Amino acid sequence: MKRLLTLALALVMALMVAVPTLAQGDLSGDLEIFSWWAGDEGPALEALLAKYAELYPDVEVNNATVTGGSGVNARAVLKTRMLGGDPPDSFQVHAGQELIGTWVVADRMEDLTFLYEEEGWMDVFPQGLLDLLSTDEGIWSVPVNIHRSNVMWYIPANLEQWGVTVPTTWAEFLEACPTLQEQGVTPLAVGENWTVNHLWESVVLSELGVEGWNTLWAGEKVWTDDDVVAAWETFGSILDCTNVDEDAATLSWQQATDKLVAGEVAFNIMGDWAAGYMVTTLGLEPGEGFGWAASPGTEGVFMMLSDSFGLPVGAPNRDNTIAWLRLLGSQEGQDIFNPLKGSIAARLDSDLGLYNTYLQDAAADWQSSEVVGSLAHGAVANERFSGEFGTVMEIFLTSRNATAAANAAQVVCIQAGICQ
Repeated sequence: MKRLLTLALALVMALMVAVPTLAQGDLSGDLEIFSWWAGDEGPALEALLAKYAELYPDVEVNNATVTGGSGVNARAVLKTRMLGGDPPDSFQVHAGQELIGTWVVADRMEDLTFLYEEEGWMDVFPQGLLDLLSTDEGIWSVPVNIHRSNVMWYIPANLEQWGVTVPTTWAEFLEACPTLQEQGVTPLAVGENWTVNHLWESVVLSELGVEGWNTLWAGEKVWTDDDVVAAWETFGSILDCTNVDEDAATLSWQQATDKLVAGEVAFNIMGDWAAGYMVTTLGLEPGEGFGWAASPGTEGVFMMLSDSFGLPVGAPNRDNTIAWLRLLGSQEGQDIFNPLKGSIAARLDSDLGLYNTYLQDAAADWQSSEVVGSLAHGAVANERFSGEFGTVMEIFLTSRNATAAANAAQVVCIQAGICQ
């Protein structure tokens, strides 16, 4: 951890020289930042908080974190606080329907259009991202990063030793599966429940394509269509090449990544926070210590998610929160945070010289690929659907019945107000 903090402070110092400093203000009092960034994901947030403390030294910052991958635990705590009329000043949320379909529709968030206009953010964030953050009534959060969900990770030297290549389709993966298993290698790692959902979305994207994926979430495609059922069947075949029935439920995403690095598994489908973990915590060099590719069948498609922060109605320290949001949306703030987090800036004018080889590659794909939103990370469906989808997945894992899972998903889609 000492090494991580040193790296974070060095990056902050470099950025102080490289980019203009944000204006300081006469603020005092408190600021509570609620997130799930702790442990290996903590240094990036700590670097941002250090910058905020430099700008506003009289503000006492409470870094309130609730651990748990993808925010599964934090969202439960947040729900209790928001419903109880005790909101934090600002909270981490996945941009898109996770916020809009949960707290914006309940009139619990302030419109941030004024801040976008004051800061000129309409010109530096991509229009597609602005659309994701907005409704007809306003813009509801400030994105601090862009992550890619559909990434397949591997260790080049291990694949060479095992005599397999990176699959470009799931059919190719399934062909390589027996070769790996015969050598005592698990072909694909999964961990706790949400990581299985994360794998599922990459599989279904590959099977349905961009149009099919998007119409599914627009309520224009029925979950019981033949191609959706077939995608569940392909997913089941892929699960047979994983550790899902062994130790998966006990593993965090970091521990699943550790298995990859240790040579116990060949591949892992995980968001590019895995790159941040392998670089910052494990000390691996992108392109040498680990490799990456779009998940099979999704070349040219960027399944995105974005961590963002908003302004709850009744935030105890509104002025301090607005100053926090200004930092998050600035070029300086984004280039402090993202190289440490293992993500790319949401802005189009970031200094790519500060980013490693993987992140530069991701930034190029962000600007050249077709972009779709993630289910597992809150972009395309509201919290009600996302929460109930866990039950759908349990039905499938227990029964391996694709038709039953598709039927259950259709019911949940109707209940969540997505399907008609």
